[in-house]
Amino acid sequence: MEVALSFRRCIFWLMVMTIMAVGECRNVSLHYVGGGKTTWAPGIDFAKWSSNETFYAGDWLYFGFDKHKYTVFSVNETSYDKCEWKGFIKNVTRGGRDVFQLVDPITYYFIDGSGYCEKGMKVATTAINSPDSAPAPNALPPNAAHPFAPTPAPAENNAFSYLNSYLHHMVFALMVTCFFLLS
Repeated sequence: MEVALSFRRCIFWLMVMTIMAVGECRNVSLHYVGGGKTTWAPGIDFAKWSSNETFYAGDWLYFGFDKHKYTVFSVNETSYDKCEWKGFIKNVTRGGRDVFQLVDPITYYFIDGSGYCEKGMKVATTAINSPDSAPAPNALPPNAAHPFAPTPAPAENNAFSYLNSYLHHMVFALMVTCFFLLS
């Protein structure tokens, strides 16, 4: 009897910790660089695309391209401006369908190292802190919106939102199972 009670307590605390862990998750987004399936190619206005996107720390960039023609390098701002890939920070190129996570709230610079950077094949993205993780302001400026006005959520356009939804369903199923085990 004591073993069964101990097992039930263990399941209960496991369930509580799982709910707390999943509750802290923010939906991350997968941004298709340039906007289409083949996202990394000449002739795309990457500056315009980037200016129309909101990037949060934790989001992912997807680069879809012909790996025999193009490359993707993460570089610093100086190398970005000069289209110099030597001394890159990271070679993102793997197989032509590559992803890169925007880990920190900083500006990231990407260029092609195959000679197309000079033709505009480069993009800068600035990741910001998630609204969930931003510190609360001490006071509102005079022209600020009402403090209880809703803020729009970032668009969910990817498989990551599906994964997050899947995790929530799994936690719910775990809770139901534990309920029946504990009763």
